[in-house]
Amino acid sequence: MSITVNLYYKGVGGNARMFAEEMEGTGVAGRIRAEDGNLKYEYFIPLGDPETVLLIDSWEDQEAIDRHHASPMMKELAALREKYDLHMTVERYISDTKGIPQKDSRFIRQ
Repeated sequence: MSITVNLYYKGVGGNARMFAEEMEGTGVAGRIRAEDGNLKYEYFIPLGDPETVLLIDSWEDQEAIDRHHASPMMKELAALREKYDLHMTVERYISDTKGIPQKDSRFIRQ
């Protein structure tokens, strides 16, 4: 079972994008990707809302998330959120271990 968290960072004046660029440019995002249990850590910009950045953050299990939250990088991340005055909304998903049903797979072009 994996856990995926969608974090929507909202700012003004391009701050959300600058935050994501600084996370990537300083290597914080790369260090998070290298943490034990991290499966995905990727930023996206929604086409209809350039003042929001979506982070898709996936982990093997809750224990991996807890280790991440206890890591020193969380202070760096929190400082950058504050620097760019970002506000967040969060969605959390637990993986379906059965995968995509056969009846749905016909809609997926490989």
